Amino acid sequence: MKPLRELIHLSAALRDVQLARCGDRDTLHRQELEASYEKGRLEGERALAEQLVRQRAEILELQTGVLAALSQAVPQVVRDCERALVQLALAAAQRVLCGLPVSAELIEAAVREVCAEVDDTAEFTIQLHPEDLALLEGTGSALLQPTAGRERIRFQPSHQITRGGCLVQTHFGIIDARRETRFELLRQAVAA
Repeated sequence: MKPLRELIHLSAALRDVQLARCGDRDTLHRQELEASYEKGRLEGERALAEQLVRQRAEILELQTGVLAALSQAVPQVVRDCERALVQLALAAAQRVLCGLPVSAELIEAAVREVCAEVDDTAEFTIQLHPEDLALLEGTGSALLQPTAGRERIRFQPSHQITRGGCLVQTHFGIIDARRETRFELLRQAVAA
């Protein structure tokens, strides 16, 4: 431990000197500790305030990013749901159509629909599944009766045609009215 008083030799006389602190050693030491504590506390508060400002900025940036991602995700989810609903509706419609029993009325409706697309003066052949043709013949369908203008239509059995549909051959080309073809056209129209 240093003595409190010691002799200091100066080379020149001191002018305008003031005593900065005075007191005993314990008081001076306590004041020094208090000053250091206060300085440390202020520096800690300042550092904490800066850290809080940085963290708030980071949280705000994260929040902005999450909101932007959500705003982009919602329309995508809506589009995905729309596609899924369309696919579900098409699958349900296909099951219903495939589950419908093939009747003379169903076959007649398919043939009438395709005949409406053919020129009235053209000769054409309608291919039907053999069981469908037999069903029309068995019910005495008016489509098979040779009435005015029906002489130009010929019916032909074909195992390549699925039940409930038909294929029409004209001099200009083929009209495909099979159930699976019509359903595929429906699928493409809905998907477009």
